[in-house]
Amino acid sequence: MLIVKVKICGITNYQDAAAAMDMGADLLGFNFYSRSPRFVSPEKAKEIISKLPAFIDIAGVFVNASFEQIRETINQCQLDWVQLHGDEDPQFCQSFLSLNVKTMKALRVKDQTDIKRADSFFTDAILLDAFHPEKYGGTGITFDWNIIGHIEKRIFLAGGINPDNAAEAVELGVYGIDVCSGIEKTPGKKDHKKMKKLFENIRHLRG
Repeated sequence: MLIVKVKICGITNYQDAAAAMDMGADLLGFNFYSRSPRFVSPEKAKEIISKLPAFIDIAGVFVNASFEQIRETINQCQLDWVQLHGDEDPQFCQSFLSLNVKTMKALRVKDQTDIKRADSFFTDAILLDAFHPEKYGGTGITFDWNIIGHIEKRIFLAGGINPDNAAEAVELGVYGIDVCSGIEKTPGKKDHKKMKKLFENIRHLRG
């Protein structure tokens, strides 16, 4: 059985990073979009990442950033994953094939038409997030998971995942879940009790 990966996103401090890792996170996400309430500078992210062991995967979240800006941040922060969470087209996503990094394209889902767009992207994974007209993720909103169907790609499910519905998300058989606002006290600051509860509620599905 494939053990579903857990990505804890919106990390802004070492304490949350270390707690997430200790509880069982596989990936930690750092948001480099300056308009996000969870924004962290590459310098700050590097400081946190440098204290973490190499076995934890690090993802950088970018929204409509330039290739050069992303490449600089990959090198500065030793990113394992680039998460493209804006309006990037398939060609732009493919431009990272020359770099030693995995790519994840986020699609904001309103209906099945948005999910079908996954076929256009040749990335290492697709992240399905709830659509919001003004925000690129981190909204705490879920979409109808019943419309996902079968996609021939690694799928990370995001959007409003919290301790109460995490098991339901894992049981969909996706490659991974992406958790952010559902385990926060305030944007960018994790609630360790909620995070612990989330991992406890899915432990039986990951063993």
